[in-house]
Amino acid sequence: MIAALPMYDRPEVSAALDRFWAAIRAELPFGPDMLRRDMGMWDVWESPDLFFSQTCGLPYRNWLIGRVQKIGTPDYGLPDAPPGYYYSHWVVAQGSSQDLRSYANRTLAINGRDSQSGWTSAFNHAAELGFEFHNIVVSGAHRESARMIADGKADIAAIDAVTWRMMEQFDPFVSALEVIGHTIPTPGLPFITSLSGPVHALREATEKAIEDLSDQDRDILGMIGIADISDDDYRAVHTPHKLVAKSR
Repeated sequence: MIAALPMYDRPEVSAALDRFWAAIRAELPFGPDMLRRDMGMWDVWESPDLFFSQTCGLPYRNWLIGRVQKIGTPDYGLPDAPPGYYYSHWVVAQGSSQDLRSYANRTLAINGRDSQSGWTSAFNHAAELGFEFHNIVVSGAHRESARMIADGKADIAAIDAVTWRMMEQFDPFVSALEVIGHTIPTPGLPFITSLSGPVHALREATEKAIEDLSDQDRDILGMIGIADISDDDYRAVHTPHKLVAKSR
């Protein structure tokens, strides 16, 4: 059995994630004792041994619905977003233009082409404003997209608001950056299990673990609850399929 929480893991939060999983595991009669950190995300999500993980909304709606069970969507308490929803901050260098349209022909850094927060949210928001980005560079991670802007190698990025909140805590280089707005809120990153996983027991255990987070771990992880968001609400988010690639 596999438990893995790769989406917001980084060295500064790993211990808090381990304690979060330990609290979930303590409520269950069986399950893996430790989180795995030695597997690729897709290897985790598609494994028949999947017990507990978290995935991005884009892979969930396009590839995983019907192949996994959704336990629920953690609520990170983001301002101006319904429970369980999230958005991305538009991040640029300090002192840059505040006009999003002015970046159409400048360089957009994206973490990957299977990312809701870094890619399709950026594309969809730009389309709402009547333009699209023409110069794209793939960084591999939100943190690296932000670093590229700080280093002058890119001009703008759509950074997951939960990731950005962690970066503000732990990455001094963000002082060279500023937020000029955010994308339209969409359903957040659901917790999932395999089709044979004990979804109801996992839901109850996860709710209790979130409720029992210490103040310190809640500040680090940002979770305040768990929301029920329908698959139809995930599917309703537009995916520009010609722009999406399944990263392996």
